[in-house]
Amino acid sequence: MSALNPKRAGALFFLAVLWSAPANAADSSLRALLPHTVNQWLITAAFMACVCVALVVARLAAAKARADADNYHLGLSTSSFQNGLAIAGSYFSGASFLGVSALIVTHGYDGMVYAIGFLAGWPIMTLLLAERLRNLGKFTLGDVLAYRLKSTPIRVFAAIGSLVVTLLYLMAQMVGVGQLIRLLFGFEYWMGVAIVGAMMMLYVRLGGIFATTWLTIVKSVLLLVGATVLALAAIWKFGFGLETLSSGTKTLHTAVGRGNPLAPGSLLSDPVSLVSVSLALMCGLAGLPHVLIRFFTAPNPREARMSAFWATAWSGWFYLLSIAIGFGAIGFILGDPVFRSVWRNYEGGDNMASLYLAHAAGGGLFMGTIAAIAFLTILAVMGGLVLAGAASVSHDLYAIVRKKGKPDPARERRISHLAALGLGAAAVALGLATERLNMAILVSLAFSIAASAHFPVLILSLFWKRCTTRGALVGGYAGLLSAMTLTLLSEPVWVGMLRQEAALFPYASPALFSIPAALLGVWLFSVTDKSARAREDRDNFDAQQIRAETGVGGIA
Repeated sequence: MSALNPKRAGALFFLAVLWSAPANAADSSLRALLPHTVNQWLITAAFMACVCVALVVARLAAAKARADADNYHLGLSTSSFQNGLAIAGSYFSGASFLGVSALIVTHGYDGMVYAIGFLAGWPIMTLLLAERLRNLGKFTLGDVLAYRLKSTPIRVFAAIGSLVVTLLYLMAQMVGVGQLIRLLFGFEYWMGVAIVGAMMMLYVRLGGIFATTWLTIVKSVLLLVGATVLALAAIWKFGFGLETLSSGTKTLHTAVGRGNPLAPGSLLSDPVSLVSVSLALMCGLAGLPHVLIRFFTAPNPREARMSAFWATAWSGWFYLLSIAIGFGAIGFILGDPVFRSVWRNYEGGDNMASLYLAHAAGGGLFMGTIAAIAFLTILAVMGGLVLAGAASVSHDLYAIVRKKGKPDPARERRISHLAALGLGAAAVALGLATERLNMAILVSLAFSIAASAHFPVLILSLFWKRCTTRGALVGGYAGLLSAMTLTLLSEPVWVGMLRQEAALFPYASPALFSIPAALLGVWLFSVTDKSARAREDRDNFDAQQIRAETGVGGIA
């Protein structure tokens, strides 16, 4: 008898863990708090089906991957419709599906600001960046920035920024999946985080970008359908009338001491926080590495623009659904004493408002289906994040910076796998430290850093001829370090993670301060740069412009 393949053994282990869940769930928080019937075997079966689908897709994709390029992208093989679904699926993560609706249930109007903010960045991507990214990039953000700027330092900066953003984004997903597993199966939070973290690393190792892309497309379709049904169920309680919905949610929200949900100020209590969060969410999209790399797979510039169009359409629909789910859930959760008790007493449970709504509206079967979709969403997004971060290490730092573009392919793949393992382990550790925090708020911090570090450098290097390597590095690092410092001193980290009494930075996002710092740094150190490298950077702008707009030519 042949030895059991290690990958197959790992897959069987995870299936066995999930199959044992009903026994663990006997004392689960959900069963203890909800007297309603919860069909634990049905929920477990739905989760096992998701894991099986993920592993099968990974295995098929691993067999289909044919070239080294498949470690980073699909070799220009997806249509605009497919790529649009993949881009949108990479963008609306578990934090969007679970976190935004939870913020609306808790804070009303201010939670809706996050939903609108997540959508607001797409016009910038569609009108300004999609075509240029496709024409200038190959594997990573560093490829785009290094087209006319000095390769080694700018790639190091892009890789550092990508890793920081990736880790923060992964941390938010880990919070959601840990609470999801604990809520449904009764495992301890740390066990859920560790199990899914290991599962994600196995999945990425099996299938790479090919598997992650197709899982993202599949989960995007499932998520859009599931969210549509859930939103219809939510507003059905109010007779599908906006006036009835607004008056009903106002009455329920006020009755439990939360105030008017349609009035601003519950979460973003000052204008600085409101503007800063909005700016971070609008500009941060253009700095997310796992979203940007999707445009490199478009076969031509037109397909890149159409991919952005489809991604914008799907994202718009999804965030409209999130608003409906959030306000509709107020009627089910705050209007039912049992669910209100769950919402108040279950630690970290405010992230699970969508699942409470699904159970209240459709029982255990509907809850199991929505939970399975949420699980697939988180798994697919985490896979894309890990691959984007690993590409920054293996392609930018090893293949280009260390080996000057002449790497050993086998060693490059090995480094990519090790980087993915390290990112997964770091994400698990960070997820364990942020159990009580809202997922959408954590993601907004990742957006703040992406908007402060990547966005100013990307925009000015593409559209401002006088931008130089020195200016891009000084401004980029100024934005990155200021955003990281202020994020560390903000309430989610300083109070939520480090358990200090009061935050030293009083605002919800650092973007209003860190983005101007980055822009000022790029401008000042570019206009004062008289070096030979600065002249070369400016001379290369016209060639970059032609390449960015036509896809033809290059720097001599």
